[in-house]
Amino acid sequence: MHFENIRDDTEVSPGLLIERARVASRSTWVSVVVNLCLTLAQVGVGILARSQGLIADGIHSLSDLVADFVVLFASHHSKKEADEGHPYGHQRFETAASLVLGLLLLAVGVGMLWSAVRKLEAPETVAQVHIIALYAAGGALLAKELLFRYMLAAARKVKSSMLVANAWHARSDAASPLVVGIGIIGNLAGYPILDPIAALIVGLMVARMGWTFGWSALHDLMDHAVDEQELQAIRQTLTGTPGVHDIHDVRTRKMGDMIVVDVHIEVDAGKSVAEGHDIAVLARQRVLQRHPVLNVMTHVDPWRPASPPDVERTPGLSDPVRATE
Repeated sequence: MHFENIRDDTEVSPGLLIERARVASRSTWVSVVVNLCLTLAQVGVGILARSQGLIADGIHSLSDLVADFVVLFASHHSKKEADEGHPYGHQRFETAASLVLGLLLLAVGVGMLWSAVRKLEAPETVAQVHIIALYAAGGALLAKELLFRYMLAAARKVKSSMLVANAWHARSDAASPLVVGIGIIGNLAGYPILDPIAALIVGLMVARMGWTFGWSALHDLMDHAVDEQELQAIRQTLTGTPGVHDIHDVRTRKMGDMIVVDVHIEVDAGKSVAEGHDIAVLARQRVLQRHPVLNVMTHVDPWRPASPPDVERTPGLSDPVRATE
């Protein structure tokens, strides 16, 4: 399993958000068509060929179909602009969609595990499959690998972590028919127990991925901070702003694929309030232009070169000046 840390060093504009939603919708509809065809083909052939592994993979494709509609719903709502009830926008619709997708995969994986274990408990009930099941598994493998490559390219184009998650979800789908195909080959070679074993492995893969996606989304919904690499990049942008001597108390939290930042910046105590405000506005603009940041709340503190760094600031002289424009 592989994850990507999507980072954007260009200005995040409303146009990019609209483009992201458009690409998400188009790529997801392609996935809908592919998964619908695979579901019908795999379940139908699996029943006729008596392959539990192929039926399990068909149910997996059905769960993908439901997940695709979750992504479509989220991409539609996440592109809405900020309003009175949602001053930071609706970016967390994507995070919520990832959580739902994770829970869905976890439930489907557990169901597959239960069904496979019951078969393994009664191996005499496992029938020999027909060779047509192997052809169906090969076709599913090719279709899902091509779908993965298409969706990952689209996700990288618009730098969307939700679409990256959905693309790697498709890659896991490409692995499952491979496992199923191996199980079918073993069944045809005289080892019928390998077919439910393949179904068991597919169930483990799906459940593990569901847990990973769900846990990651839950962390983001709980205002999880960004990774250290992104944090250091933001700090460098702030400290490189003309007039900023130092920064402290930098806090970040995820808002979908975007970031919200709170920071205290230190400017020369001899500058006027207006000058301090202008420096804070410049620092904010630089961060918004260079990082996937939705909003920056800056607090201006006085910087005095004669004061030791460990001397506590005098109350009343370090009251923050907010710059949000």
